[in-house]
Amino acid sequence: MTGPALFGVERSAKGARWIGRAADDRLALALSQRHALPEIVARVLAARGVSLDDAPAFLNPTLRALLPDPSVLRDMDRAAARIARAVTAGEGIAVFGDYDVDGATSTALMVRYLRALGIEPQIHIPDRIAEGYGPNAQALEKLRAGGAGLVVTVDCGTTAFDALEGAAASGLDVVVIDHHTAEPRLPKVAAVVNPNRLDQDPGLGQLAACGVTFLALVALNRVLRQAGIFANRKEPDLLALLDLVALGTICDVVPLTGLNRALVGQGLKVMAQRRNTGLAALADVARVTETVDAYHAGYILGPRINAGGRIGRADLGARLLATEDKAEAARIAALLDEHNVDRKTVEAEVMAAAIAQVEASEAGPVILVAGEGWHPGVVGIVAGRLRERYGRPSCVVGFEGGIGKASGRSVPGVDLGAAVIAARQAGLLLSGGGHRMAAGFTVRQERLAELRTYLAEHIDGQVDEPMVPLVELDGTLVVEAATVELAETLCCLGPFGAGNPEPRFALPRVRVVAASVVGSGGHVACTLVGPDGGRLRAIAFRCADQPVGQALLRRDALLHVAGTLRLDRWNGNTRVQLFIDDVAPLWAENA
Repeated sequence: MTGPALFGVERSAKGARWIGRAADDRLALALSQRHALPEIVARVLAARGVSLDDAPAFLNPTLRALLPDPSVLRDMDRAAARIARAVTAGEGIAVFGDYDVDGATSTALMVRYLRALGIEPQIHIPDRIAEGYGPNAQALEKLRAGGAGLVVTVDCGTTAFDALEGAAASGLDVVVIDHHTAEPRLPKVAAVVNPNRLDQDPGLGQLAACGVTFLALVALNRVLRQAGIFANRKEPDLLALLDLVALGTICDVVPLTGLNRALVGQGLKVMAQRRNTGLAALADVARVTETVDAYHAGYILGPRINAGGRIGRADLGARLLATEDKAEAARIAALLDEHNVDRKTVEAEVMAAAIAQVEASEAGPVILVAGEGWHPGVVGIVAGRLRERYGRPSCVVGFEGGIGKASGRSVPGVDLGAAVIAARQAGLLLSGGGHRMAAGFTVRQERLAELRTYLAEHIDGQVDEPMVPLVELDGTLVVEAATVELAETLCCLGPFGAGNPEPRFALPRVRVVAASVVGSGGHVACTLVGPDGGRLRAIAFRCADQPVGQALLRRDALLHVAGTLRLDRWNGNTRVQLFIDDVAPLWAENA
């Protein structure tokens, strides 16, 4: 995005350039008048390119309007028919998932649906360290020996050629339900349902695996209904499963636009009813007392589910989300909460070492850091933190015995998954794949330097100009205008997440008072005072040792501040608070 820097901020505390989202004034006025919207809401919609006709669907996304016929996905009818045949024949079914939240929710969706039909499937989530990502021959053989005639892989399998073809040779049928970037070649299995197949018509490629799995269940339910399975029994309640779809979609950081927006919007309503025993137990152990929204799903519940796959036992998240047993749910939730504490400790150690490497190296188009013994369960989180800190695609590799397991996180405009797949095809990786915003791979230590050069060249070829972090702003506020009423009004633009970020505002020339470090994560809490004396509570996360935090902690600092408004509900009271994203110091005017 181009245009003049807002307030002349070319390099903020984060090294970012501040720019305003360009809104068409005439469109904003028309949106406000036709749909009776507050001016600020209309301007945000206009700046995000929402047209007059699309505004109602954006503000009130419904599955009735946006859910497609699942059959538009290639192999969907074959997949539904094969699973239905296993259901009606009493054939053993196993679900093979991934160890992240998208994998856990996808697994739980399939398991809960099958249990509603009276079927108890086997569950296998691979151990991140011992097995790695995706199907492997040993695990598939174990499922076959356990009685499975059909394995349904969710959030994995698209590029597991050897393992899946070996399974087919042993007589085991496999249905792949996935969303990761595909190659021209597909595994020879019963069906490969993936909106990112190269031969798939576009339109659904932004779905998380849990969204694809939900569509598969819609298709399966239709086949079973047509077969008369529900003539004497109640159909499973598919809409009751949308809380899992919302959680997985938010945590996999796919764009919250179109169908994803409807799935998340409706799913959060289901989540608020606390109908999923495991999710309710996890919310309790995490001390979430208010109505769960996208923030709680992405930053409080999601990390705890991920903690099992990162530090503890890989299948804990899926089993928590699939169980109806309150005692089991409470036990698993408490265990995941403990693992999350352990994860934070390990993450902090790896993060410190990774930052030291970045600071000691020359800046390039991609960050690639590596360390011996770095826990593979936290490399993805650290990659995300590095991306936030430096505004560049970041990959983190943990080596053990000369073999490195890595995870990467990208920035808008850079397809990291394509770069990793190209590197694998070039022979630099033992394995690797992903999608635009995230990727994972395995590399030999002696190929790391070659890989660094290759990724830098590949990513450099994707961008037309040097990557400068941008802080995009939806408007300017004076402190007095940052009210509870404004924050509540902006809530109608949610759910927020990738592709639909929370509206971010600049507060110019505010003075910081009563700043202090709070919590174990190095957060900085403070009060912002406007030129006319208005006051606003604010907090910046994980920044006490970074330029943003250091600027806020400077006595009586005068700053431009950028952030998002959030409602803080406590003991029946509602207040507004600013979550600070960035600051631009005005030291020359502090005197």
